[in-house]
Amino acid sequence: MNALPLILTVFVACAVEAIEALTIVLAAGITREWKSTFQGMAVALVVLAIITAAVGPAIASLPLTALRLVIGALLAIFGLQWLRKAVLRATGYKGLHDEASAYLREVTAAETAARESKRGVSDWYAFTLSFKGVLLEGLEVVFIVITFGASQDNIGAAVIGAAAAIVVITVTGIAVRAPLTKVPENWMKFAVGIMLTSFGTFWGAEGAGVAWPGNDAALLVLVPVVALVSAGYVFWLRSRKAAVGAPARQSEVVSS
Repeated sequence: MNALPLILTVFVACAVEAIEALTIVLAAGITREWKSTFQGMAVALVVLAIITAAVGPAIASLPLTALRLVIGALLAIFGLQWLRKAVLRATGYKGLHDEASAYLREVTAAETAARESKRGVSDWYAFTLSFKGVLLEGLEVVFIVITFGASQDNIGAAVIGAAAAIVVITVTGIAVRAPLTKVPENWMKFAVGIMLTSFGTFWGAEGAGVAWPGNDAALLVLVPVVALVSAGYVFWLRSRKAAVGAPARQSEVVSS
């Protein structure tokens, strides 16, 4: 894989995590205070940098075959979880992720929380809310960067994709001063789930000794196949849901 597809894949995956972190930071900053919010965010970024510096070289030092087997398995598991949720959301079996509702929940909790100063921080609630949000979403960004970058022996390109996503989402959030509810996050998660599953399968199989026809070009077939299978599950579940709902509606008509 050359650098551009790697950068674009990491960009989209990290943009999803950045949007969710932005929602939490905005809720803390607008509802409480910005100073403590930025302090929490800064500490979380320092922790993430330490984790990246400690874990990244250790993973990159593994033999490439073992690296791709382990990372491929992790990516496939991670991607299938995203894909499962995306399919269930697309078929109505699971509620769509609503960034506006998530923001309102955070705001409501922030408004009712008591104000407390602790350890040199004027608003401990804003600090911890921002810290936890940035740290948790940031850990997924670190995972994506390290796994994709190490598997392709190009951590730099993965970092560029992640940094670009964070900068774009942050600048946009500052400009609008509101959660990015217009971004099609659910479909982005669907796409990311397809990509993670495809790359995880590809690299895991390579690590297990499989020789893909055409090498990296096999991804041009594998990604559409995973997408088609996922779309097939969406179609099947929608049809199943419609078939179950039809008799229920008929019985309601008869009883009325």
